[in-house]
Amino acid sequence: MERTNDSSLTEFVLVGLSAHPKLQKVFFVLVLCMYLMILLGNGVLISVILYDFHLHTPMYFFLCNLSILDICYTTSSVPLILESFLRVKKKVSFSGCMVQMFLSFAMGATECVLLGMMALDRYVAICYPLRYHGIMTKGVYVPMAAVPWAIGLIDSVVQTSLTMQLSFCTNNVIQHFVCEILAILKLTCADISINVISMAASNLIALVIPLLVISISYICIVATIMRIPSTEGKRKAFSTCSTHLTVVIIFYGTLLFMYAKPESKTPADADSQDIIQALISLFYGVTTPMLNPLIYSLRNKDVKAAVKSMLI
Repeated sequence: MERTNDSSLTEFVLVGLSAHPKLQKVFFVLVLCMYLMILLGNGVLISVILYDFHLHTPMYFFLCNLSILDICYTTSSVPLILESFLRVKKKVSFSGCMVQMFLSFAMGATECVLLGMMALDRYVAICYPLRYHGIMTKGVYVPMAAVPWAIGLIDSVVQTSLTMQLSFCTNNVIQHFVCEILAILKLTCADISINVISMAASNLIALVIPLLVISISYICIVATIMRIPSTEGKRKAFSTCSTHLTVVIIFYGTLLFMYAKPESKTPADADSQDIIQALISLFYGVTTPMLNPLIYSLRNKDVKAAVKSMLI
């Protein structure tokens, strides 16, 4: 198809699983159930943390922010995904696509930085236990939780603004379930060198630096735990950060797997790879927020006790 410049593009078409209508029905039910579990699990976790004053600590303050973030992140994309499974023509307006992309990108970047802040909290708790409450005061942990939100929103404003200034070709078909920024950039006819540079800077700030903070924090944590003489002491120390480490492994493992694959050179393989990429992205965007409250509630005695207390 000949591509001509169309700067007045008004809508996009989401491909998703259009070629597999039977799978669409299965995925609709699956994603809907997972979304309801996300709302229920994270909603209960937020309620428990707000209800029980024993959980009004820095660690649970960060966890409450994580649950709010997971609800916002999935709500920014799952309704569009569910609608695309039901509609024959999966069209979304240009402005609607940009809004959804802005929200999803902002929430994703925020979660990356927030996990880094949570790692710093665990580092102070394990490496400086006697000074923990003196260091992690309200004047410290509240700004620490606010910084990820600010970075995510600012980063998303920059990326969305640059994308909206591009000229697009007549091909408006997005090989994805949602308006994902990399899939949209493939449709432009304009020079995207500035977008590539800004995305690289974004990845450095919101992905690489938090990952380095997490890695260094856990190296120090493991070194401190290994110096504890008793086995029981080591177990208790590790249990305070094992839930966060599990969430980090799931979150970054899926994220790196999603973006670290080589690009296919043939068009047919590229289209197939786009669908696989979209499915992995769907897993990343729905499964991780669903697992977070389960991991923190099932492996945390304080949360389980607070849930029982609230229900009685």
